[in-house]
Amino acid sequence: MNAEMDIGTNKKAFQINLDAKKYGTFAEIGAGQEVARRFFHVGGASGTVAKTMSAYDMTFSDAIYGTADRYVSRKRLQTMLDHEYSLLCERLSEKLGHERTFFVFADTVAARSFKQHEEAHGWLGVRFQTETHSEPSQIIIHVRMLDEGNVDQQEALGIIGVNLLYGAFYNHQPDKLIGSLQENLAPDRMEIDMIKFSGSAYGGVDNRLMSLQLVSQGLTNAVMFTADGETIQPADMLYKKAILVERGSFRPVTYATNDMLTGASSAFFQETGVAKENLLILMEMTLENLLSEGQLNHADFLARVDILGALGRTVLISKFGEYYRLAAYLARYSNRAIGLVMGVPSLMEIFDEKYYLNLEGGILEALGRMFKSGLKLYVYPMIDEANGGLITATKLEVAPNLQSLFCYLIDNQFIREITDYNPDFLRIHPPDALQKIQSGDPAWERMVPPRVVELIKERSFFGYRSEAAA
Repeated sequence: MNAEMDIGTNKKAFQINLDAKKYGTFAEIGAGQEVARRFFHVGGASGTVAKTMSAYDMTFSDAIYGTADRYVSRKRLQTMLDHEYSLLCERLSEKLGHERTFFVFADTVAARSFKQHEEAHGWLGVRFQTETHSEPSQIIIHVRMLDEGNVDQQEALGIIGVNLLYGAFYNHQPDKLIGSLQENLAPDRMEIDMIKFSGSAYGGVDNRLMSLQLVSQGLTNAVMFTADGETIQPADMLYKKAILVERGSFRPVTYATNDMLTGASSAFFQETGVAKENLLILMEMTLENLLSEGQLNHADFLARVDILGALGRTVLISKFGEYYRLAAYLARYSNRAIGLVMGVPSLMEIFDEKYYLNLEGGILEALGRMFKSGLKLYVYPMIDEANGGLITATKLEVAPNLQSLFCYLIDNQFIREITDYNPDFLRIHPPDALQKIQSGDPAWERMVPPRVVELIKERSFFGYRSEAAA
């Protein structure tokens, strides 16, 4: 390990040990007791550590925390935090509660072992008081450990655990806490793809914005949350699911947005035979799209996801500007059918070679990566403004040197036309609807579904002003 990283982490642990108010429990399962070890290693831990434990054996673990379907899971982490915090308060509140603030740190981890080489990951959490006798607050995170060696993974886990505790105790701005989680940790050793703040210290925190921070600050490539705004670990949602993804700005959702997805879903079900309950539909926004105006606009972002949530959609935020990177990400977690929903303009971009200059194999490499797992593109037609004709996926004109490749993908049905669509919606474009919303032209109301109209008016989304306000 880099000596500077070691010194920085030890300094944080030592500061916590010297804090006379902090007192708590460490409960760690898997990858050793690396976080607790840091506090013992730097000295002064007797003033901080009430108890450490590690119930590695499943029988012991079940006896303490109850049975579990999966031992490395959010549910198991929550049970550990609940049990240990309750026990800590029960045994020490009367004796120390008036002078100490209690905390519990817990993790449950599957690190790489000599027997298994599956993805190494884990759940970490801290429950803590900000004042004596106060109600606790909590932070939980999910990590992917990217080091190849078991020892390296353990070291990285120790660093991020100390960072999480230090941030909870001393860094009261959640966005800055997120930025501190990888301090003293070399790049590309650890990915954090889920975070949730809760409790009295974080009453005003919107965890969707915190998820966005994970992506924008470079801690992960993608995050996900459900229609009700609950942050979720992507692998839990994607595992063994058929997946249909529509990428867009959703600024706002229009009739065309929904029509595109409806037509793609119809074709997807017909071709795959997948049951509806086994299909996960995702509405994806890229960080590049969210930064299109130069910086993140949190109000604008929340307007988009509030609308998608009201329509019952699960949202994926990603850094995957190129579709082949999105395809690889989805295929990592699911071996079922995957479909990407798009309009003809996006298909045109896929066949534009300028987007692949960074790849040694150029467009051939990119398309090979995209379609290697059987992924399919479902393409919504568009009106040719020059002559009023219809441009469909199969009628797209590509560069002469790509014509054979394009025909191959069409003939082998990797690219599918959406044929079930409403012609009246083809001239509806989100930028036009947005311009009308912002200019006060009521024609936008005919371009978006009724529920979206209601939300935009009720909450003044996207710069909407009522006639009275105008």
